[in-house]
Amino acid sequence: MAASKLDEYGPGVALVLRLQLGGYFVWSGWMKVFHTGLDEFTRAVGNYKLVGEPWDAAVAYTVPWVEMVVGLCLVAGLFRRGALLILAGLVGVFAVAVGHAWRQNLNIACGCTGNPDGTPMDYTLKFVEFGVYWLVIALIWFLGPKGDGHVFGGTRLKLPGR
Repeated sequence: MAASKLDEYGPGVALVLRLQLGGYFVWSGWMKVFHTGLDEFTRAVGNYKLVGEPWDAAVAYTVPWVEMVVGLCLVAGLFRRGALLILAGLVGVFAVAVGHAWRQNLNIACGCTGNPDGTPMDYTLKFVEFGVYWLVIALIWFLGPKGDGHVFGGTRLKLPGR
């Protein structure tokens, strides 16, 4: 009985989570590019002391656009599984960066979606946030539709001679 309820409601739950997660990352990337600004985000990336110039700028000018594209893919239902894998990787890299900052006792402000007033990051809460991202990614992965991943349903187009 429980499996049938999961089969019945799972895809709907996955859709809602996919839209929320995708929308959040579109918003997050948008804020870094158009609100905070890429120069300020470059300073925030540099604060982690993981990469020096010019790599801090390369990271800062790339990550928000990747977040927006991946978020749009999730919202639109395009390349769902690939978008989820890329997003899990982004969260993983950010977790490593935050862990490094915590280990080095760096007093950093996020510079992206939180702490706009420059207050230091609460590292424990940040790792809880990462866990929530990975949980949502896993739920979308396992509850979402299986198969070919066609956006609008239907079957794969068969080309002549194949």
